[in-house]
Amino acid sequence: QVQLVESGGGLVQPGGSLRLSCAASGNIFRLYTMGWYRQAPGKERELVARITRGGSTNYADSVKGRFTISRDNAKNTVYLQMNSLKPEDTAVYYCNADHLDVVYWGQGTQVTVSS
Repeated sequence: QVQLVESGGGLVQPGGSLRLSCAASGNIFRLYTMGWYRQAPGKERELVARITRGGSTNYADSVKGRFTISRDNAKNTVYLQMNSLKPEDTAVYYCNADHLDVVYWGQGTQVTVSS
């Protein structure tokens, strides 16, 4: 069982930045594909960004050029740097770990972009 704990959410003005962190338990973090998903009220959960164990990344079109996903295997942590935030980025952001088709989720962290 893998536990994922997100942090770093909060309230930010449009155009601002936040960095989300997700710390994972266990000793095989380096083998996981890690992802960030988000779910806005009344909408389905959607992929924001993903990073493989080899460091390859992919992003939703809506966040390309604004968000950056990275990982630190020594700290068992994945990050999501979010810049130029927009009101439509408001959602609960969830961390996800995927290894051999077994998927784990964090509890989520709220990001609110509002003036």
